[in-house]
Amino acid sequence: MDEYLQDSDKLLELITDFAISVASALAVLFIGLFLIKQFTKALNKYFQKKDFDESLEGFLLSLSSIALKIMLYVAVIQMLGVQSTSFVAVLGAAGLAVGMALSGTLQNFAGGVMILIFKPFKVNDYIEAQGHAGTVNQVQIFNTILKTPDNKTIIIPNGGLANGSMINYSTEEKRRVDWTIGIGYGDDADKALDVINKMMESDSRILKDPAPFVAVSALADSSVNFAARAWVNASDYWAVYFDMNKNVYQTFAKEGLNIPFPQMDVHVHNN
Repeated sequence: MDEYLQDSDKLLELITDFAISVASALAVLFIGLFLIKQFTKALNKYFQKKDFDESLEGFLLSLSSIALKIMLYVAVIQMLGVQSTSFVAVLGAAGLAVGMALSGTLQNFAGGVMILIFKPFKVNDYIEAQGHAGTVNQVQIFNTILKTPDNKTIIIPNGGLANGSMINYSTEEKRRVDWTIGIGYGDDADKALDVINKMMESDSRILKDPAPFVAVSALADSSVNFAARAWVNASDYWAVYFDMNKNVYQTFAKEGLNIPFPQMDVHVHNN
């Protein structure tokens, strides 16, 4: 009877100790998650106050939050009585298995680190990569988020983005605008050259240095084609491009210059 009472007391003591450990662990977990959330908010405010690099800001916020949560979970598990050495061994084995299963995810993480180190682009740059084009909205740990001009969201994994080819349209302050302008055979080529040059000179957005360039580029099937090139500030690229197309169409009509369209002549011979 005495042994039964002693065993009951030990069992009750073990249950009480375990309950206290669970309650303490849960308290630490909830308090820790709350503190991590507050820390992340404070870090975000600090980055904004210091005008931190937006690309690096999102990456560091995500990384710090994940790292702190992992440390918190390890501490909570140790509070429940799991030995750290055993836990580390299990975690290592699980990490190896997960690493093999998620090799692509780890590649994306490494790609994100490479992007932040070498900075081939930054937030608000307009890029073209992996078959997509858009403005960089956010650089995350595993993915980069793009916004297209028609407000679509594109998510590109960092692994392919870091290792593949890419065009960054926002790196340089100046861009060259190219047009192919055709006139009909029989039209005055010198007059067309003069008209195109005058239109470029009258547009204040077109830079004088480097100077605009116009020349006959091809004798095509239905037209004599001119290559027209001009340098502009990157922000003026599309406005100048579209305005020039409109001006060519209107001015050529006034000057008696024809803009030809593809056509086919059919000759019928009577035997």
